[in-house]
Amino acid sequence: MRATKSGISWRLSLLFILFLGSSSQNFGGQTQFICTSVPKDMDICAATVQNSVPGEDLKTTVMQLRETVLQQKETIMNQKETIRELTSKLARCESQSGTDAGGRRKEFGSKNTMGDVSRGPADTLAQLSQTLQSLKQRLENLEQYSRSNSTVQANSLKDLLQSKIDDLEKQVLSRVNSIEEGKPGLRNETEQRGRVESTLTSLHHRITDLEKGQRESRPLDKFQLTFPLRTNYMYAKVKKSLPEMYALTVCMWLKSNASPGVGTPFSYAVPGQANELVLIEWGNNPMEILINDKVAKLPFLINDGKWHHICVTWTTRDGVWEAFQDGVMRGSGENLAPYHPIKPHGLLILGQEQDMLGGGFDATQAFVGDLANFHIWDRKLSIGEIYNLATCSSKAQVGNVFSWLETSLDIYGGASKWTFEACRQLN
Repeated sequence: MRATKSGISWRLSLLFILFLGSSSQNFGGQTQFICTSVPKDMDICAATVQNSVPGEDLKTTVMQLRETVLQQKETIMNQKETIRELTSKLARCESQSGTDAGGRRKEFGSKNTMGDVSRGPADTLAQLSQTLQSLKQRLENLEQYSRSNSTVQANSLKDLLQSKIDDLEKQVLSRVNSIEEGKPGLRNETEQRGRVESTLTSLHHRITDLEKGQRESRPLDKFQLTFPLRTNYMYAKVKKSLPEMYALTVCMWLKSNASPGVGTPFSYAVPGQANELVLIEWGNNPMEILINDKVAKLPFLINDGKWHHICVTWTTRDGVWEAFQDGVMRGSGENLAPYHPIKPHGLLILGQEQDMLGGGFDATQAFVGDLANFHIWDRKLSIGEIYNLATCSSKAQVGNVFSWLETSLDIYGGASKWTFEACRQLN
């Protein structure tokens, strides 16, 4: 058999016709195998239909095959477009999640402060709510346990729970601050932060209530205050004001590893003068004593995470001052607010620096660490008296203006109170 025109392969025509016949069999039609030659310019499918006996069936089969191929092509194109769109969205998500609100690059897939992969504010706050509920339940169990078991075992559980709550508070505040920095205009998140802080304060108060059962056996001066993180709401307030003073000595035990600067162990403000008497170390500045807003730099190095005893003496005559660390004089000077008496009718705050009487707290200047045995005298103590205080001598005295007692303070914002004995720290 030969092709009727040059350049036409009868083998190709035969194979194509056989293929069409086989395909029609798959659709349930009857099959005939036809061998024929096809002119060069003639449509092969048209020729096949014309020469086939069951022409209409074969034509239908060919059209169905064509339609199926076209549909598959269209499906493939749509899938490719979908893949491109999803790839583009994924790239945008990676770009957005890799940069924080301030433009600083974050590691994609990194964990947030709560230990989970970064999620939205609503999810995070919901998780915090669940965690706090769990803590409440554990605290209730602790209270029941302390009533039915020994004091030592109850204290051990209480200490563990307090540590967990302190860690949670740091994580909560860090996460909420991060949320508010990213979306400062969302009032709902600010309200939820307030509720979280209120719940944490309530938990601290309930733990303090657990300590009340121990106070009969513990002296009122054997305690420390702990400020676990920088905030503008965590502080202790001395219940009474200071008298007018022409000389003074301030002593305390401090422990901190905060950097840069331990913050403000105490501040005393009076009407018209927020910086009447302040001890502060913030930023990269050395520790300073302020009297009537006048400044003297102190040679203290205490942010090593260890307990240190510090004292500062001052007299209004010539403004002479002396600074002692761990019972040893480290520095002295003069002309610090000379001939200015410390004014009465003010407010003494532990843990915060006051920009106004009783307020204006700045978290960057807040004290971070532990404070204990805070005493004030209205005279200049001698070197020997200060040494006795630092070495826990039996001759050590207590402040005649302010003496360190639990009943002399009101505590706010979650600052915690723990048993403390200075002499044990020295052994």
